Amino acid sequence: MAEALSRSGRGVKLFVADRQRNPLNVRLASEHVVISDLNVREVAEFARKNAPMIDFVLVGPEAPIVGGIRDVIEGELGIPVLCPTSAAAVEGSKSKQRRLIEKVAPEANPPYKVFPRNGSVDVDSLKRELWSLLDEFGEVVVKPDGLASGKGVGVWGDHFSDRASFFEYFMSLYSQGPVVVEKKIDCEEFSLQFLSDSKRLIPTPAVRDYKRAFDGDAGPNTGGMGSYKDTGEILPFMDVEDFEKGVELANRIFRAILSEAGEGSMRGFPMYMAYAISSDGLKIFEVNSRAGDPEVMCILPVLEDDFVEVCFKMLDGSLGPLRFGRKATVATYLVPPTYGGRQPGPFREIEVDLSECEEAASRSGGSMKVYPGSMDLRDGKNFSLRSRTVCVVGIGDGIEEARQISLGGIRAVRGSGLWHRSDIASREHISKSVRHAKALRGER
Repeated sequence: MAEALSRSGRGVKLFVADRQRNPLNVRLASEHVVISDLNVREVAEFARKNAPMIDFVLVGPEAPIVGGIRDVIEGELGIPVLCPTSAAAVEGSKSKQRRLIEKVAPEANPPYKVFPRNGSVDVDSLKRELWSLLDEFGEVVVKPDGLASGKGVGVWGDHFSDRASFFEYFMSLYSQGPVVVEKKIDCEEFSLQFLSDSKRLIPTPAVRDYKRAFDGDAGPNTGGMGSYKDTGEILPFMDVEDFEKGVELANRIFRAILSEAGEGSMRGFPMYMAYAISSDGLKIFEVNSRAGDPEVMCILPVLEDDFVEVCFKMLDGSLGPLRFGRKATVATYLVPPTYGGRQPGPFREIEVDLSECEEAASRSGGSMKVYPGSMDLRDGKNFSLRSRTVCVVGIGDGIEEARQISLGGIRAVRGSGLWHRSDIASREHISKSVRHAKALRGER
């Protein structure tokens, strides 16, 4: 987002509140401050300090959005904020999402049950309820009700495969709060991200996210190991009808949230939605109240409109369709050795040298973008932190060309033990998705 804003012809000044000294944000910002937990009150004080110079606030992470950062900054400082209000931020509760979808788009809602936390736990009664649910659903998916940064979801056959291990996984989440159990859906997934001026919802091209840690979609869920988009609005395994149905479902949810949270409550990137193409039609996996990471990195680099102008249009209620270059994009993340449970043992920081990668990007004519992630700049050196370290986006005339550009940048990053998924947007993975989607539709 910061890089997209900085490309504007308006002579932008950025004031960035960050979890750490992210090297790209530090380089782009007129003023940069570290607020490690992105505490709403501290971020608001940073905005107050610079209020005379700030035209609007753009929010990326979900926790401050759910925590009401827009309500605080607009209410106290009068600075417009581009994100949903806390009342409109349905990402904060998966059970709230399920009930909302059940109300306005029941055909897209997988069967589910919410397990609230109400005092002491009767283990025997709980087991009987869960066993009954297994008898009804067959295989299941287990999700923490609250924010989990894209992690914490357990899937039958991957993270547990019998009643004992299912119950153990369930209890690991239930000990921390409410849990949602859903019927597992055989599917192919895609995501749509939307921008809004709180009057209309504008879709962006479909993106495929790679949530699992390891090649072949194995291992635990992560925040996202990479993603890709094709040259147009849809992905190779999608039909146009999938995109149109996804937009139609999103508009139903958008209108329902507006009716409950109030007029003007859904500005910015108010929703990105994960969908499942199934034999029983399109299902909604989740509704998020922000842009996706890494999905947005497949979208903003090819946005042909001035992003600052887009933001002002979202504020004044004049947002219309957006223009995207007819390019494919592939985003690949490098992550630390311990990420996703790949390597046991304690986390250790790694010094990361981006100079070769950034030089390659500067020579690429705009076809490579380098986005440091969970990385800290200290005394001129970059150090990896616990989460995803750096993302390299390739931009090409086709998916494979974009993939090779992304992998070329990844190979140019120097950092001992950093690793990545090698099958993101691969021909083999895409072909498998195409075959699976056809089978789900009953096609040959």
